[in-house]
Amino acid sequence: MIDITSRYGKDGRIKSCSIHITDDSETIQNITGITSRQLLTSIERFTDKISMGDYNGNITLTDFIPIYLETAKNILSPLTYQYYKNNIDRLIIPELGNIKLKDITSAHIQEFVNKLSVLPKKTQNNKDSNEVISSSSVRRYITVLQSIFKQAVKQNLICENPASMSHITVPKINPVKVEIFTRQEAAEMLHCLKQENLQFQTLIQLAVFTGARRGELVGLKFSDIDFEQHKLTIERSAYKIVGQPLAVKPPKDYEIRTIALNNTCCELLKMLQKEKETERQLLGNAWIDEDWVFTQWNGAMMNPMTPTKQFSKFLSKHGLKHRRFHSLRHTSATLLLYAGVDINNVKGRLGHGDIKTTSKYLHMLEEADAEAAYKLENLLFSELQN
Repeated sequence: MIDITSRYGKDGRIKSCSIHITDDSETIQNITGITSRQLLTSIERFTDKISMGDYNGNITLTDFIPIYLETAKNILSPLTYQYYKNNIDRLIIPELGNIKLKDITSAHIQEFVNKLSVLPKKTQNNKDSNEVISSSSVRRYITVLQSIFKQAVKQNLICENPASMSHITVPKINPVKVEIFTRQEAAEMLHCLKQENLQFQTLIQLAVFTGARRGELVGLKFSDIDFEQHKLTIERSAYKIVGQPLAVKPPKDYEIRTIALNNTCCELLKMLQKEKETERQLLGNAWIDEDWVFTQWNGAMMNPMTPTKQFSKFLSKHGLKHRRFHSLRHTSATLLLYAGVDINNVKGRLGHGDIKTTSKYLHMLEEADAEAAYKLENLLFSELQN
Protein backbone atom coordinates (compact mmCIF):
# COMPACT_ATOMS: atom_id res chain seq x y z
CA MET A 1 0.00 0.00 0.00
CA ILE A 2 1.19 3.52 -0.82
CA ASP A 3 0.23 6.29 1.58
CA ILE A 4 1.12 9.90 0.60
CA THR A 5 0.68 12.59 3.25
CA SER A 6 0.98 16.24 2.18
CA ARG A 7 1.45 19.20 4.52
CA TYR A 8 0.13 22.59 3.49
CA GLY A 9 1.12 26.12 4.50
CA LYS A 10 -1.24 28.98 5.30
CA ASP A 11 -1.17 29.99 1.63
CA GLY A 12 -2.59 26.61 0.65
CA ARG A 13 0.59 25.47 -1.07
CA ILE A 14 2.27 22.14 -0.40
CA LYS A 15 5.20 22.66 1.98
CA SER A 16 6.30 19.04 2.35
CA CYS A 17 5.08 15.52 1.87
CA SER A 18 5.78 12.03 3.15
CA ILE A 19 5.46 8.70 1.42
CA HIS A 20 4.91 5.52 3.44
CA ILE A 21 5.03 2.24 1.55
CA THR A 22 3.95 -1.08 3.08
CA ASP A 23 3.54 -4.62 1.87
CA ASP A 24 1.31 -6.91 3.96
CA SER A 25 1.54 -4.39 6.82
CA GLU A 26 5.35 -4.43 6.69
CA THR A 27 7.07 -1.11 6.05
CA ILE A 28 9.14 -1.21 2.90
CA GLN A 29 10.16 2.43 2.71
CA ASN A 30 9.41 5.73 4.39
CA ILE A 31 10.39 9.10 2.86
CA THR A 32 9.71 12.32 4.74
CA GLY A 33 10.31 16.04 4.43
CA ILE A 34 10.30 16.31 0.65
CA THR A 35 9.43 19.85 -0.42
CA SER A 36 7.94 21.82 -3.34
CA ARG A 37 5.12 21.16 -5.77
CA GLN A 38 7.57 20.26 -8.55
CA LEU A 39 9.18 17.63 -6.36
CA LEU A 40 5.76 16.20 -5.55
CA THR A 41 5.23 15.69 -9.28
CA SER A 42 8.50 13.76 -9.46
CA ILE A 43 7.44 11.64 -6.50
CA GLU A 44 4.09 10.87 -8.10
CA ARG A 45 5.91 9.59 -11.17
CA PHE A 46 8.13 7.64 -8.84
CA THR A 47 5.11 6.08 -7.07
CA ASP A 48 3.81 4.85 -10.44
CA LYS A 49 6.86 2.63 -10.52
CA ILE A 50 6.19 1.56 -6.96
CA SER A 51 2.64 0.54 -7.84
CA MET A 52 4.05 -1.75 -10.49
CA GLY A 53 6.22 -3.48 -7.90
CA ASP A 54 9.37 -1.41 -8.41
CA TYR A 55 9.42 0.26 -4.98
CA ASN A 56 11.98 2.59 -3.46
CA GLY A 57 14.60 -0.01 -2.77
CA ASN A 58 14.84 -0.76 -6.48
CA ILE A 59 15.04 2.70 -8.02
CA THR A 60 18.11 3.47 -10.06
CA LEU A 61 20.41 6.45 -9.68
CA THR A 62 18.79 7.95 -12.80
CA ASP A 63 15.36 7.67 -11.14
CA PHE A 64 16.63 9.55 -8.09
CA ILE A 65 18.39 12.37 -9.94
CA PRO A 66 15.26 14.56 -10.53
CA ILE A 67 14.40 14.32 -6.84
CA TYR A 68 17.96 15.23 -5.86
CA LEU A 69 18.15 18.16 -8.28
CA GLU A 70 14.90 19.66 -7.03
CA THR A 71 16.32 19.72 -3.52
CA ALA A 72 19.74 20.94 -4.68
CA LYS A 73 18.17 23.85 -6.56
CA ASN A 74 17.15 25.41 -3.25
CA ILE A 75 20.59 24.96 -1.69
CA LEU A 76 23.21 25.53 -4.38
CA SER A 77 23.98 28.80 -6.12
CA PRO A 78 22.67 28.97 -9.72
CA LEU A 79 26.14 28.52 -11.22
CA THR A 80 27.00 25.61 -8.91
CA TYR A 81 23.64 23.99 -9.63
CA GLN A 82 24.30 24.23 -13.39
CA TYR A 83 27.79 22.79 -12.88
CA TYR A 84 26.36 19.86 -10.90
CA LYS A 85 23.63 19.20 -13.47
CA ASN A 86 26.03 19.32 -16.42
CA ASN A 87 28.40 16.82 -14.80
CA ILE A 88 25.54 14.55 -13.74
CA ASP A 89 24.28 14.42 -17.34
CA ARG A 90 27.73 14.19 -18.93
CA LEU A 91 29.58 11.84 -16.59
CA ILE A 92 27.60 10.35 -13.73
CA ILE A 93 24.42 9.07 -15.41
CA PRO A 94 26.27 7.39 -18.34
CA GLU A 95 28.54 5.58 -15.89
CA LEU A 96 26.28 4.77 -12.93
CA GLY A 97 22.75 5.77 -13.90
CA ASN A 98 21.37 2.29 -14.62
CA ILE A 99 22.52 0.78 -11.32
CA LYS A 100 20.02 0.53 -8.46
CA LEU A 101 20.77 2.98 -5.68
CA LYS A 102 20.92 0.23 -3.07
CA ASP A 103 23.39 -1.76 -5.20
CA ILE A 104 25.93 1.01 -5.78
CA THR A 105 29.02 0.24 -3.71
CA SER A 106 32.30 1.97 -3.00
CA ALA A 107 33.83 -0.35 -5.58
CA HIS A 108 31.62 1.23 -8.25
CA ILE A 109 32.66 4.69 -7.09
CA GLN A 110 36.34 3.75 -7.04
CA GLU A 111 36.10 2.43 -10.60
CA PHE A 112 34.47 5.74 -11.57
CA VAL A 113 37.31 7.66 -9.88
CA ASN A 114 39.89 5.62 -11.78
CA LYS A 115 38.18 6.38 -15.10
CA LEU A 116 37.99 10.07 -14.28
CA SER A 117 41.70 10.13 -13.48
CA VAL A 118 42.57 9.30 -17.09
CA LEU A 119 39.87 11.45 -18.67
CA PRO A 120 41.36 13.77 -21.34
CA LYS A 121 41.30 17.48 -20.68
CA LYS A 122 39.21 19.43 -23.17
CA THR A 123 40.69 22.13 -25.39
CA GLN A 124 39.03 25.49 -26.08
CA ASN A 125 37.44 23.85 -29.15
CA ASN A 126 36.01 21.12 -26.89
CA LYS A 127 38.35 18.51 -28.31
CA ASP A 128 40.38 16.00 -26.31
CA SER A 129 43.91 17.16 -25.51
CA ASN A 130 46.98 15.05 -24.72
CA GLU A 131 46.67 15.93 -21.03
CA VAL A 132 44.37 14.34 -18.45
CA ILE A 133 42.09 16.37 -16.17
CA SER A 134 43.58 17.64 -12.92
CA SER A 135 43.27 15.94 -9.55
CA SER A 136 41.20 18.88 -8.32
CA SER A 137 38.73 18.33 -11.19
CA VAL A 138 38.40 14.66 -10.23
CA ARG A 139 37.64 15.67 -6.66
CA ARG A 140 35.04 18.21 -7.78
CA TYR A 141 33.23 15.52 -9.78
CA ILE A 142 33.28 13.19 -6.80
CA THR A 143 31.89 15.98 -4.63
CA VAL A 144 28.81 15.98 -6.86
CA LEU A 145 28.38 12.23 -6.34
CA GLN A 146 28.84 12.60 -2.60
CA SER A 147 26.10 15.22 -2.53
CA ILE A 148 23.69 12.94 -4.41
CA PHE A 149 24.23 9.99 -2.09
CA LYS A 150 24.12 12.18 0.99
CA GLN A 151 20.60 13.23 -0.01
CA ALA A 152 19.65 9.60 -0.66
CA VAL A 153 20.80 8.73 2.87
CA LYS A 154 18.71 11.57 4.30
CA GLN A 155 15.65 10.23 2.53
CA ASN A 156 16.28 6.70 3.87
CA LEU A 157 16.81 5.27 0.39
CA ILE A 158 20.25 3.91 1.32
CA CYS A 159 21.98 3.34 4.64
CA GLU A 160 25.36 4.95 3.96
CA ASN A 161 27.17 7.09 1.41
CA PRO A 162 29.26 4.83 -0.87
CA ALA A 163 31.15 7.88 -2.17
CA SER A 164 32.38 8.87 1.30
CA MET A 165 36.08 9.75 1.38
CA SER A 166 36.58 7.08 4.05
CA HIS A 167 35.60 4.42 1.49
CA ILE A 168 37.42 5.56 -1.66
CA THR A 169 40.87 6.73 -2.73
CA VAL A 170 41.12 9.88 -4.84
CA PRO A 171 44.19 11.53 -6.41
CA LYS A 172 46.13 13.89 -4.18
CA ILE A 173 45.85 17.55 -5.02
CA ASN A 174 49.08 19.47 -5.37
CA PRO A 175 48.79 22.74 -3.43
CA VAL A 176 48.07 25.62 -5.80
CA LYS A 177 49.96 28.77 -4.96
CA VAL A 178 47.73 31.81 -4.74
CA GLU A 179 48.79 34.38 -7.31
CA ILE A 180 49.08 38.01 -6.24
CA PHE A 181 50.55 41.24 -7.53
CA THR A 182 53.49 42.36 -5.43
CA ARG A 183 53.40 45.88 -4.00
CA GLN A 184 55.64 47.09 -6.81
CA GLU A 185 53.54 45.34 -9.48
CA ALA A 186 50.31 46.70 -7.99
CA ALA A 187 51.73 50.22 -7.95
CA GLU A 188 52.86 49.95 -11.59
CA MET A 189 49.47 48.56 -12.59
CA LEU A 190 47.63 51.46 -10.93
CA HIS A 191 49.96 53.90 -12.70
CA CYS A 192 49.17 52.33 -16.11
CA LEU A 193 45.48 52.39 -15.23
CA LYS A 194 45.42 56.20 -15.58
CA GLN A 195 45.60 55.77 -19.36
CA GLU A 196 42.37 53.74 -19.49
CA ASN A 197 38.72 54.79 -19.71
CA LEU A 198 36.93 55.88 -16.54
CA GLN A 199 34.74 52.81 -16.15
CA PHE A 200 37.68 50.39 -16.36
CA GLN A 201 39.75 52.55 -13.98
CA THR A 202 36.97 52.48 -11.43
CA LEU A 203 36.43 48.74 -11.78
CA ILE A 204 40.09 47.85 -11.16
CA GLN A 205 40.54 50.39 -8.37
CA LEU A 206 37.53 48.94 -6.56
CA ALA A 207 38.81 45.40 -7.09
CA VAL A 208 42.15 46.31 -5.50
CA PHE A 209 40.89 48.46 -2.63
CA THR A 210 37.75 46.50 -1.67
CA GLY A 211 38.78 42.94 -2.54
CA ALA A 212 35.27 42.37 -3.92
CA ARG A 213 34.64 39.41 -6.18
CA ARG A 214 34.10 39.98 -9.91
CA GLY A 215 30.38 39.21 -9.76
CA GLU A 216 29.96 41.49 -6.74
CA LEU A 217 31.57 44.38 -8.59
CA VAL A 218 29.43 43.88 -11.68
CA GLY A 219 26.35 43.67 -9.47
CA LEU A 220 26.94 47.09 -7.86
CA LYS A 221 24.38 49.87 -8.13
CA PHE A 222 24.99 53.53 -7.37
CA SER A 223 22.35 53.21 -4.64
CA ASP A 224 24.77 50.85 -2.84
CA ILE A 225 27.24 53.72 -2.37
CA ASP A 226 27.09 56.15 0.54
CA PHE A 227 29.19 59.03 -0.76
CA GLU A 228 28.89 61.03 2.45
CA GLN A 229 30.08 58.23 4.71
CA HIS A 230 32.50 56.80 2.12
CA LYS A 231 30.93 53.35 2.38
CA LEU A 232 29.91 50.64 -0.04
CA THR A 233 27.35 47.87 0.54
CA ILE A 234 27.73 44.58 -1.30
CA GLU A 235 24.40 42.78 -1.36
CA ARG A 236 24.27 41.01 -4.71
CA SER A 237 26.47 39.24 -7.24
CA ALA A 238 25.97 39.07 -11.00
CA TYR A 239 26.25 35.81 -12.91
CA LYS A 240 25.65 34.43 -16.40
CA ILE A 241 24.61 30.91 -17.38
CA VAL A 242 25.01 29.96 -21.03
CA GLY A 243 21.73 30.37 -22.87
CA GLN A 244 20.15 32.37 -20.08
CA PRO A 245 19.94 36.14 -19.42
CA LEU A 246 22.17 37.99 -16.99
CA ALA A 247 20.98 37.61 -13.40
CA VAL A 248 21.94 38.41 -9.82
CA LYS A 249 22.03 36.40 -6.60
CA PRO A 250 23.11 37.06 -2.99
CA PRO A 251 26.89 37.21 -2.41
CA LYS A 252 28.76 33.98 -1.72
CA ASP A 253 28.00 32.59 1.76
CA TYR A 254 25.22 35.23 1.87
CA GLU A 255 27.78 37.64 3.34
CA ILE A 256 26.06 40.97 2.68
CA ARG A 257 28.52 43.53 3.97
CA THR A 258 29.24 47.25 4.17
CA ILE A 259 32.86 48.34 3.86
CA ALA A 260 34.73 51.63 3.91
CA LEU A 261 35.89 53.25 0.67
CA ASN A 262 39.09 55.20 0.14
CA ASN A 263 38.94 58.76 -1.28
CA THR A 264 40.24 57.79 -4.72
CA CYS A 265 37.51 55.20 -5.27
CA CYS A 266 34.84 57.62 -4.05
CA GLU A 267 35.96 60.31 -6.48
CA LEU A 268 36.12 57.86 -9.38
CA LEU A 269 32.60 56.65 -8.59
CA LYS A 270 31.27 60.22 -8.51
CA MET A 271 32.84 60.93 -11.88
CA LEU A 272 31.51 57.68 -13.31
CA GLN A 273 28.00 58.48 -12.08
CA LYS A 274 28.12 61.81 -13.91
CA GLU A 275 29.42 60.08 -17.04
CA LYS A 276 26.54 57.60 -16.92
CA GLU A 277 24.05 60.44 -16.58
CA THR A 278 25.49 62.10 -19.68
CA GLU A 279 25.25 58.83 -21.60
CA ARG A 280 21.65 58.39 -20.42
CA GLN A 281 20.69 61.82 -21.74
CA LEU A 282 22.37 61.16 -25.08
CA LEU A 283 20.66 57.78 -25.60
CA GLY A 284 17.23 58.80 -24.31
CA ASN A 285 14.76 55.93 -24.47
CA ALA A 286 17.45 53.52 -25.63
CA TRP A 287 19.14 53.77 -22.21
CA ILE A 288 18.25 50.99 -19.75
CA ASP A 289 18.07 52.88 -16.46
CA GLU A 290 18.61 50.29 -13.73
CA ASP A 291 21.28 52.19 -11.74
CA TRP A 292 24.14 49.79 -12.50
CA VAL A 293 27.64 51.15 -11.83
CA PHE A 294 29.31 49.06 -14.55
CA THR A 295 27.30 48.91 -17.73
CA GLN A 296 27.17 47.98 -21.36
CA TRP A 297 26.81 50.78 -23.93
CA ASN A 298 23.06 51.14 -23.24
CA GLY A 299 23.06 51.07 -19.44
CA ALA A 300 22.35 47.35 -19.13
CA MET A 301 24.36 45.45 -16.54
CA MET A 302 27.83 44.45 -17.69
CA ASN A 303 28.40 40.79 -18.53
CA PRO A 304 30.34 39.23 -15.59
CA MET A 305 32.91 37.82 -18.04
CA THR A 306 33.75 41.27 -19.42
CA PRO A 307 36.12 42.30 -16.57
CA THR A 308 38.22 39.16 -17.13
CA LYS A 309 38.61 39.83 -20.85
CA GLN A 310 39.30 43.55 -20.40
CA PHE A 311 41.82 42.94 -17.63
CA SER A 312 43.76 40.41 -19.71
CA LYS A 313 43.97 42.88 -22.62
CA PHE A 314 45.02 45.66 -20.25
CA LEU A 315 47.94 43.63 -18.83
CA SER A 316 49.13 42.65 -22.31
CA LYS A 317 48.83 46.21 -23.58
CA HIS A 318 51.12 47.57 -20.86
CA GLY A 319 53.54 44.63 -20.76
CA LEU A 320 52.51 43.67 -17.25
CA LYS A 321 52.80 40.12 -15.93
CA HIS A 322 49.59 38.20 -16.57
CA ARG A 323 47.44 37.41 -13.56
CA ARG A 324 43.82 36.36 -13.29
CA PHE A 325 41.25 39.02 -12.42
CA HIS A 326 40.61 37.14 -9.17
CA SER A 327 44.25 37.79 -8.25
CA LEU A 328 43.23 41.38 -7.49
CA ARG A 329 41.13 40.02 -4.62
CA HIS A 330 44.07 37.97 -3.33
CA THR A 331 46.31 41.00 -3.68
CA SER A 332 43.91 43.19 -1.71
CA ALA A 333 43.81 40.71 1.17
CA THR A 334 47.56 40.23 1.26
CA LEU A 335 48.39 43.94 1.13
CA LEU A 336 45.92 44.64 3.95
CA LEU A 337 47.66 42.06 6.12
CA TYR A 338 51.06 43.48 5.12
CA ALA A 339 49.80 46.85 6.34
CA GLY A 340 48.98 45.36 9.75
CA VAL A 341 45.17 45.23 9.40
CA ASP A 342 43.61 42.74 11.81
CA ILE A 343 42.73 39.44 10.13
CA ASN A 344 39.10 39.65 11.32
CA ASN A 345 38.75 43.03 9.61
CA VAL A 346 40.18 41.55 6.42
CA LYS A 347 37.71 38.66 6.71
CA GLY A 348 34.84 41.17 6.99
CA ARG A 349 35.94 43.21 3.97
CA LEU A 350 36.30 40.14 1.78
CA GLY A 351 33.06 38.53 2.93
CA HIS A 352 34.63 35.23 3.94
CA GLY A 353 32.25 32.91 5.75
CA ASP A 354 35.11 31.25 7.65
CA ILE A 355 38.27 32.75 9.17
CA LYS A 356 40.18 29.71 7.83
CA THR A 357 39.67 31.03 4.30
CA THR A 358 41.28 34.33 5.27
CA SER A 359 44.09 32.60 7.15
CA LYS A 360 45.54 31.19 3.91
CA TYR A 361 46.94 34.65 3.19
CA LEU A 362 49.03 34.50 6.37
CA HIS A 363 51.08 31.71 4.80
CA MET A 364 51.90 34.03 1.93
CA LEU A 365 53.21 36.60 4.37
CA GLU A 366 55.35 33.95 6.03
CA GLU A 367 56.76 32.92 2.65
CA ALA A 368 57.47 36.54 1.77
CA ASP A 369 59.19 37.08 5.14
CA ALA A 370 61.40 34.02 4.65
CA GLU A 371 62.29 35.19 1.14
CA ALA A 372 63.13 38.65 2.48
CA ALA A 373 65.49 37.15 5.09
CA TYR A 374 67.20 35.07 2.39
CA LYS A 375 67.66 38.10 0.12
CA LEU A 376 69.00 40.22 2.98
CA GLU A 377 71.54 37.53 3.85
CA ASN A 378 72.75 37.36 0.24
CA LEU A 379 72.95 41.14 0.04
CA LEU A 380 75.00 41.59 3.19
CA PHE A 381 77.41 38.71 2.60
CA SER A 382 77.96 39.76 -1.00
CA GLU A 383 78.97 43.20 0.29
CA LEU A 384 81.43 41.62 2.74
CA GLN A 385 82.99 39.56 -0.04
CA ASN A 386 83.50 42.70 -2.09
